[in-house]
Amino acid sequence: MNAPALVMTDRAANKVRQLRDGEGSDDLMLRVYVTGGGCSGFSYGFSFAEAANDDDARFDNGDVAMLVDSLSYPYLIGSEVDYLEGLEGSRFIINNPNATTTCGCGSSFSI
Repeated sequence: MNAPALVMTDRAANKVRQLRDGEGSDDLMLRVYVTGGGCSGFSYGFSFAEAANDDDARFDNGDVAMLVDSLSYPYLIGSEVDYLEGLEGSRFIINNPNATTTCGCGSSFSI
């Protein structure tokens, strides 16, 4: 069996579950996407959605779903979406093996 193209860690799934429960919506899913811009060429984005689009790929961790649109998908293959809480604040992060360079903030990358 092949490994999933993208992985949402248990920490990320737990945070989405907390946010979903806080909103009172069992349909809330984490959307991960890539946009042009940022100091390294591309930037990661995160939002929430209650429904998948026709071109979305869906990745599950238990009862939590993560969506990735078809344009962002090739840039994110093999990536791990995690959630960190620390001195720099709390945020979702992406560990992307395709990124050749990243910026100091961790939200911008190039291929």
